[in-house]
Amino acid sequence: MRWRAYLAFACVAAWPLPAHPEEIPPSVTPPVAIERVDAVYPPEALAAGQEATVELFVTVGSDGKVADVAVAGSGGETFDQAAIAAVKQWKFTPARKGDEPIESRIRVPFRFALPAVEAKPMPSESTAATSVQPPSSVVPGAAATTSEPPAQKSEAPIDVTVRGRARPPSRGASDYQLDIGGLATVPRQNAAEALKLAPGILLTNEGGEGHAEQVFLRGFDAREGQDIEFTVDGVPINESGNLHGNGYSDTHFIIPELVDSLRVVEGPFDPRQGNYAVAGSADYHLALAQRGITARLSQGSFGTSRQLLTYGPPGGSPGSFAAVDIYQTSGFGQNRDGRRATVMAQHEGQAGASSLYRLTATAYAASFHTAGVLRDDDYRAGRVGFYDTYDPMQGEDSSRYSLAASLESHAGKFASQNQAFLVYRPLRLRENFTGFLLDVQEPQQSPHGQRGDLIDLHNTAWTVGARGTARVAEEMRGQPQEIEVGYFARGDVVSSMQQRIDAAATGHPPYRTDVDLDSILGDIGFHADANLRFTRWLSVRGGVRRDLFTFDVNDKCAVQSVDARSRNPAGDISCISQGTLGAYREPNQRTSTASTAFLPRGSLILGPFWGFTASASAGMGVRSIDPSYIIQDTATPFASIKAYEGGISYQHRVWRNWELGVRSVLFETAVDHDLIFDQTAGRNIVGAGTTRVGSANSARLSSSFFDVAANLTYVKATFDDTHLLVPYIPDLVFRWDGAVFGNLPWWRARLRGHALYASFATGITYVGPRPLPYGDRSDTIFTVDSNLRVGWRFVEVGVSAQNLLDTKYRLGEYNYASDFHSQPFPTLVPVRHFSAGAPRMLMFTVALNYGGWR
Repeated sequence: MRWRAYLAFACVAAWPLPAHPEEIPPSVTPPVAIERVDAVYPPEALAAGQEATVELFVTVGSDGKVADVAVAGSGGETFDQAAIAAVKQWKFTPARKGDEPIESRIRVPFRFALPAVEAKPMPSESTAATSVQPPSSVVPGAAATTSEPPAQKSEAPIDVTVRGRARPPSRGASDYQLDIGGLATVPRQNAAEALKLAPGILLTNEGGEGHAEQVFLRGFDAREGQDIEFTVDGVPINESGNLHGNGYSDTHFIIPELVDSLRVVEGPFDPRQGNYAVAGSADYHLALAQRGITARLSQGSFGTSRQLLTYGPPGGSPGSFAAVDIYQTSGFGQNRDGRRATVMAQHEGQAGASSLYRLTATAYAASFHTAGVLRDDDYRAGRVGFYDTYDPMQGEDSSRYSLAASLESHAGKFASQNQAFLVYRPLRLRENFTGFLLDVQEPQQSPHGQRGDLIDLHNTAWTVGARGTARVAEEMRGQPQEIEVGYFARGDVVSSMQQRIDAAATGHPPYRTDVDLDSILGDIGFHADANLRFTRWLSVRGGVRRDLFTFDVNDKCAVQSVDARSRNPAGDISCISQGTLGAYREPNQRTSTASTAFLPRGSLILGPFWGFTASASAGMGVRSIDPSYIIQDTATPFASIKAYEGGISYQHRVWRNWELGVRSVLFETAVDHDLIFDQTAGRNIVGAGTTRVGSANSARLSSSFFDVAANLTYVKATFDDTHLLVPYIPDLVFRWDGAVFGNLPWWRARLRGHALYASFATGITYVGPRPLPYGDRSDTIFTVDSNLRVGWRFVEVGVSAQNLLDTKYRLGEYNYASDFHSQPFPTLVPVRHFSAGAPRMLMFTVALNYGGWR
């Protein structure tokens, strides 16, 4: 055995000794992409069936941010810009020279390839090799060079194949493709507040946190969605036949962190827009950029807490995710407690070589109380506090359950998309606008006092439907041309009841039924759309949409009173089965009708010239009628809109990776039958025609470390017959959103080589005085929201403040008559009412991530 020992000693002695530590060059570790943004396949190229490869030189700073991008191999201007816009939003683990992070340069080829499916997953960290400059030329703080660095034979560059989700061709300056991007850190209570990135948006809510937001858009009081077509990845949100408002749209089921982008078209200018696209449309696109498991825990003012858990399969597409969100609050002031929970899950994958499928499931439930409105004279006299309530029974219980499946395919010059969806939506809503005013003594009723005006509304709806498009592209006159046809089918089975509640009786039973409807509603239609390019700078986009709306309504409470005294008095019965002079009839009545709508729409696009594009658009929109207004075989009195606008936009990189976008639009819209909110009925009623003229302006400047957006809208909305201002419409709306973000490199040495990263974001809203009924004007609204976050590797902490300045403002203001028994002898003339805006609210957040940290 001794010879083995000698042999081992000889081997050790013969092994080369290490050089002096100062003589060993530290090893260089290449950067690794940890967060990416998919490139958008240029719509014109996708329509024409064009493919390309773009090679980029990407300089990655020592903080892991993209410092500079240069085109190494061009695939054409549109492809180059799409690749650059995507890669400049990437984040990396920086290259390291030993333990020291350094600046480096890598080559990233983007391969734009058909068919139309999403980008394939990034290579894993163990296999995603990159090309970096050799150690001798990669030094801390070294500037990027313009020559291609030599590739190491053992490594390959990051290779991204973009099989893109094509965005629809722009319809002009009022077609806003809103990537949330760096503004995701601006404080938002819910997904509806992402709408504020579009010009002219004001959100109010007299119904509390569980109630859908009242949306004002460019001169329209869209209430809770009656004039805006809301969808989430194509699945409709508007509720046809909802008694509280036909088109009611509650977006609270959408988890804000899953909103990747938002397309807002202000005006009916796209043939894809359907029912309710009177003021425009908004489509939420869902994705989760953060991979791995993330737990976010928040605790704040007024007993508010939120727990959010998200999961994105590491290395997978942002379109695959699962998330659960649970929220509860004691609420500010009286009667504002509530709780909600949401689960959203989506799987995205390839079906063969040319198709992409997507399966989505959502479950949502919420229960909230609400304070409602207060009389201004009671508040000023000290009879009620600013955050008090008259009726503690007000509130809402709602839920939503949905399934959706979609398939996108491409074969040569043809592309298609098909989607099917199923939604179940129960809602119970309790509101009191007038107190004890409406329960007048009827001759046939037993003697009674005022029993209260609390509305108890229940609505249950099943919605099933499908939609799809087929598109063909050809090249003519040297330009890609595109023609698309599509279909839409939707059916709703709705049960609606509205009753009045006896405030004084034990158990608060209903004493009167206002409405009791069973409705079967249908909407079947198609659209044809063309994208015709005459030259590189002149194109016409537009087409027609045709819809058939069907209504089958059973009014189970059609008879509310008798014309003369009956031999068998009805007493307090609401839905009477005996009518005039004893002639018998049942309390129900069934009506049905059907009508069609023909909607032409078109846009003329001129440009771009040095980043400038001019556009002119015209179109017609439609809103179907509330089922309670249906008359047998009578043409449905649709609300029809005619809209015209002209605008100019500028989009260009102004310096390095600073991207600037500016838009300005002049518009005019006219509606033949507008809807006006009636506090007595507790819902919208059909009013006269209206006209709106105004201007919408917006700007956004972004880079790798900041993102700033601002918009300003002025509008004048008047009735066609009296030329008086339409009540509640804000004439001036200003919104500013800004965020700065990045690493704090001076902390790197103290934190084991990993830098702190931080972000600070602010949102500012100003709303000018709004006209009220009877010639009055509301107060202004000015609020500031802020958010500060600091993170290190997989841990993030933050604090946000909504209404940072603690402004006492009136979110909604109204003028009408009421009696809440707050005064011995109340005046029954119209007085000012208001719903209070939230005071300052602080939220502290801790987030932990596993599998996707920086």
